[in-house]
Amino acid sequence: MTITEEKTTSLEGKREVILEVNNLKTYYPIFGGFFKRKIGEVKAVDGVSFNLYKQETLGLVGESGCGKTTIGNTILNLVPATSGEISFQGKRMDNKNFTKDLRKKIQMVFQDPDSSLNPRWKIINIIGEPLKILMGIKKRSEIRRRVLNLLETVSMKREHLDRYPHEFSGGQKQRIVIARALACNPEIMILDEPTSALDVSVQAQILNLLKNLQKEFNLSYLFITHDLSVIQHIGTRIEVMYLGKMVEGGKIEDVFYNPTHPYTKALLSARPTFDPSSKSRRVILEGDVPSAINPPSGCAFHPRCYEKEGHVGCDVNKPTRVDLGDDHYMMCAPLSEEKKSYKGMEYISD
Repeated sequence: MTITEEKTTSLEGKREVILEVNNLKTYYPIFGGFFKRKIGEVKAVDGVSFNLYKQETLGLVGESGCGKTTIGNTILNLVPATSGEISFQGKRMDNKNFTKDLRKKIQMVFQDPDSSLNPRWKIINIIGEPLKILMGIKKRSEIRRRVLNLLETVSMKREHLDRYPHEFSGGQKQRIVIARALACNPEIMILDEPTSALDVSVQAQILNLLKNLQKEFNLSYLFITHDLSVIQHIGTRIEVMYLGKMVEGGKIEDVFYNPTHPYTKALLSARPTFDPSSKSRRVILEGDVPSAINPPSGCAFHPRCYEKEGHVGCDVNKPTRVDLGDDHYMMCAPLSEEKKSYKGMEYISD
């Protein structure tokens, strides 16, 4: 049995939704002119829906600028949602009811540990701050004891308590950020490319640490990354994004070994590999990514799609959901009559 099969089997029978995102839209306004009036908006996230189940790792992948990090920031209420619903354990979250208790339950590990750690604070203060503000702990001795326990949980030592961030390596800084996220006993951790700035050997250590912490504390991960090899190693399910929209999703083995959407195929073919024959299977996309200010009509991917001749109305109609079996789906225009060669597909209209 493979690692992926073990993860999938262990989750069967207890797929309880902990986070639900429904038709989420997050637009950034553009101001211009003498009076700085709104002249447009960047559609960073444009109608995204997905579920995060308890004790699973959901990978959110796509190229830079597709809206992955904006989703994480919107869930944490760091960026206001334009429309849509976000629910935690069945209760809707928005600006009005994003309470301190909710903040404790959802924590984030940012991409760059240097920018997320205060250079003037010692580690005892950095990790102890959420214990004071969110957990209400005031005694310095209790804070010190808890911070030491958290550092030991991420394989760091007592002597690290009274050092400053600049005295640590990149991997150690990321461990400190993870320890800070664990301080409030969260149920969900949003990981925004936590290994992208690290060496390959250190990446493996951090990924193994995250897997161990997930088992120990029953955590659910929303893992944002552009490294497909990383999410294949740690993920349970995957959602592929392009220009603010989901294009394909499903279990790791379904998407990686049976990719169906043209963009997913191109993304997977671009992975580094030691197989010389893979060069002949490389998919080269033509053109540039369209602007999120004025996205193309119909399917956002159609200007670069190498399979659009086999579909109907890519440039006019919105893509429809195509069920491929189990959790596997893609968003695509219907096939033309002579191209209906896919098996087990069911088009679902909006």
